[in-house]
Amino acid sequence: MTRRVFRYVPFSIEQDATAVPEYEARCVSGGEIECGVESGAYNDPGPVEEWQRRHTQETGHRRYRRNFGDYAVLRPLVCGGAS
Repeated sequence: MTRRVFRYVPFSIEQDATAVPEYEARCVSGGEIECGVESGAYNDPGPVEEWQRRHTQETGHRRYRRNFGDYAVLRPLVCGGAS
């Protein structure tokens, strides 16, 4: 029996459908010192956007750093053909 070693196996990178993504924002308005107030993490962008609107209304701040986090899985690509 011969043994083969494959150094490269093609994979696809996909969003993990079993994990819930996270959305959040941080106010970066200000001169040398940023405001720094954060929205907190949510599983939907809606509450983060509403937080930004309220924060802008209350403070006049208009610049935000938005973050999106998710999980990824790598799956081997199925290749046809005989070996």
